[in-house]
Amino acid sequence: MLIFGIEGLGMDRNPSPPSSDAEDEATIAGDSIGNTVYSKHWLFSVLTKLIEVVSPEKDDSELNNVDVQVDLDEDLESDICKIWDMSMDKDVALFLQEFNAPDIFMGIFAKSKCPRLIEICVGILGNMACCQTICMAISKDENLGQLILQRLCDSDSPTLLETSRLLLTCLCHPEAANLWVERIRGSPSVYDCLCFIMSSSTNVELLVKVGEVIDKVFDLDEELMLNWIKNGSHQAAGQPTDDSPEDFPDFKIVPCLLEAAKQVCLDNNAEGLDVYMHILQLLTTVDEGIQAIVQTPDGGKETWNLLYGLFCNELCQPDDPPIIVQEQKTVLASILSVLSAIYSSQMEKEYVKIGKNMPLIGCLIRVLQNMEECGKTSRDSSEEPKSEESVEDFHLKILKDICCELLSNIFQELSKENVLEGLKQGHLNEQKCSCAFHNLLPFYFTSVEIFLEVLREADPSLADTVEKSFPSLRLKT
Repeated sequence: MLIFGIEGLGMDRNPSPPSSDAEDEATIAGDSIGNTVYSKHWLFSVLTKLIEVVSPEKDDSELNNVDVQVDLDEDLESDICKIWDMSMDKDVALFLQEFNAPDIFMGIFAKSKCPRLIEICVGILGNMACCQTICMAISKDENLGQLILQRLCDSDSPTLLETSRLLLTCLCHPEAANLWVERIRGSPSVYDCLCFIMSSSTNVELLVKVGEVIDKVFDLDEELMLNWIKNGSHQAAGQPTDDSPEDFPDFKIVPCLLEAAKQVCLDNNAEGLDVYMHILQLLTTVDEGIQAIVQTPDGGKETWNLLYGLFCNELCQPDDPPIIVQEQKTVLASILSVLSAIYSSQMEKEYVKIGKNMPLIGCLIRVLQNMEECGKTSRDSSEEPKSEESVEDFHLKILKDICCELLSNIFQELSKENVLEGLKQGHLNEQKCSCAFHNLLPFYFTSVEIFLEVLREADPSLADTVEKSFPSLRLKT
């Protein structure tokens, strides 16, 4: 089995900046690359050394022994690290493309047993792919594309990180994205490799980048997402490499996503949390995705507990300033979307019984209160009057809609005992009930009406007080 660890990515693996030697040589020889001070001759000499690394003169027994990992010569490593850094410059990237550097890298991917060399070459390709023309050239090269996907089965964490960055860069180019989606769809081993990384890696930087790749792919192609939900590794193993394990476990997408999400939570990585919560939200946009969540061996309990804990214990605290809802709006919307989907489909399950989850009501109302406060602040600070639609943030509207939908569903299931407990614990009071009614009406009139009747049983005085503030409820009765 492959083992990934954050310890495999040390500071010594970062590329070094170009030294003044290369700059001086470019100035003296007058052979600078484009508008840079980098020397064509120096770059040519380093690429020639790379060709020699995988030339046929190398010891065949060393090349063919899959268990042998070759160390990289320190001087050569220093030079290609300079190229790695230089390749961020468009002129250098175009020169490397003109010199057919991707073909050299293909030979290295196919033959080299040096993880550090492969990592740097993938990293250089990633920088080059930031240039649209080069990105298209890389993306259209089927042989190079397959070799890049095969690197996802690598056992070296830094190489996996650079491969994920390269893939994400290509997927973010609109013209290249479809080429990679098709290639991934035709390479079932990609699913197994990504699931294995998510389920076993402790390298949070790698997990975040892999999550971004999956999030982008799912967003681009719902059909591929459905295939991964329904089929998983039941597809053919597909395109094994020397670096891949002989047999992958029978991976399911949801447990792997949860394992990665828990790891980024342990690291308090907000970016990673946002990414993995959005992937789970994307799953809930299709019935098959919801079923994949709730038909896990624990019936979705692990997903519910993880997201419930994040929402009630981490992201929505009483002492947070109202403006925090602006910063957390996307991750909150994702979490509440998944919680709402689970609640609606698993209401008979004990773990979603609201008697055990009363803090959820308080947190949902707190989010609505914070949004109202932010809205007031925004209107008060505006010099010119604006329409309500132009003042409210689009993502906050989404969050409000999701929040109200979940709260309305919960209100319909509350018993007198639940309400009494909520009042006792402080999750419900006059101010919070008024805030809830203000946001739920008129669209969730029935839910409010049902809740009001239960509230009247638990605390008649409070029910009358709240009802007086909402004439539409009094007219209805």
